[in-house]
Amino acid sequence: MHVFGLTGGIASGKSVVAALFREQGVPVVDADDVAREVVEPGTPGLAAIVAAFGAQVLDPAGRLDRKQLAARVFGDDEARKRLNRILHPQIGAASALHFARHGSLGAALVCYDAALLVEGGLADAFRPLVVVAAPRALQQARLLARDGVSEREAAARLDAQAPVEAKLAAADVVIRNDADLETLRRRALDALAEVRRRVALH
Repeated sequence: MHVFGLTGGIASGKSVVAALFREQGVPVVDADDVAREVVEPGTPGLAAIVAAFGAQVLDPAGRLDRKQLAARVFGDDEARKRLNRILHPQIGAASALHFARHGSLGAALVCYDAALLVEGGLADAFRPLVVVAAPRALQQARLLARDGVSEREAAARLDAQAPVEAKLAAADVVIRNDADLETLRRRALDALAEVRRRVALH
């Protein structure tokens, strides 16, 4: 079994590409889903977050209040690093279990869909790395339509991410998302064919 990476900026179309890969029979492990899994009530991940940030990051039902936690770490570099030190090992271990499960079910190729592969220094662990890139103006328009945020909030979210150039520099395969859905589909299928070719060469 071989695990390759899929990444891209916010509102770049990465989730659409992941769905297209699934349609082609490639299992996708989504790091966002795994991140939610490792902070479910009763998990060591949630206990560690409460120990670090206090019980006020829980909602009345005892689940993680993501908005409250985001407010605590936003703009506080030290707090964000502390959170990452808790979450990243948990997400890594849980993701590895998902990869193993897909392997045991006979999958030859698995996609790891994670927004921060490059920023987290993990690009080399998931080669070939596929990067979905969209023009910033398109990302901003999608954010406004999808999340109902203001233009200023959309710009702040885009500014908080690593520049797309950093992701492109680490990429083995690039999918440009600057046209219609049918074009994106065709480019995603071409990218998957290239991933399969590269994996076969190893």
